[in-house]
Amino acid sequence: MEQRISSSNQPLEGAGFDPAFIPGLVKPENEEADTMAEPEAPADGKGVSEEPVSAEDGAPEESEAPEESEESADGPAFEASDRRAKIVADRKGVRLTLDDQECEFRWDEIGAVETESPRFGKRFTVTVHTPDRRWYPIEIEATARARFPEWEQELDAVLDAYFEDADQPAPDAS
Repeated sequence: MEQRISSSNQPLEGAGFDPAFIPGLVKPENEEADTMAEPEAPADGKGVSEEPVSAEDGAPEESEAPEESEESADGPAFEASDRRAKIVADRKGVRLTLDDQECEFRWDEIGAVETESPRFGKRFTVTVHTPDRRWYPIEIEATARARFPEWEQELDAVLDAYFEDADQPAPDAS
């Protein structure tokens, strides 16, 4: 009886193991190297001088930050955050952020907003309910329990200004 030292199993190929298997999903390595190389200056010294652009200069968050402050001046806004989580409610809707995950709800996508403050502890919970019976809770750790009534008043002001469920007709029970 003979035994082979090497395995007869071939390595698996496909998109599940290699995203570059599907053309267009990932740039080929040689194109990435070309785009990473710095452009060469013309030999005559004339030409457009380009300053290096950092990755943060093109970030959409920086360009949107002034807009949000201007828009929040039009009406009430609520913002609470801790080291991991953040909630922002303004005229655009409600945005929840936890670590690197983010979700945004326009006011027409929201069925209800629920707040809960625990009897003990410093975690303020805000839950966004959607009409399709899904809910998205987020917990914000407060510096002190005294912040809870302040946050609830600010959030209520935003909900009163933008969230209108009285204008929507009640669904028929038939």
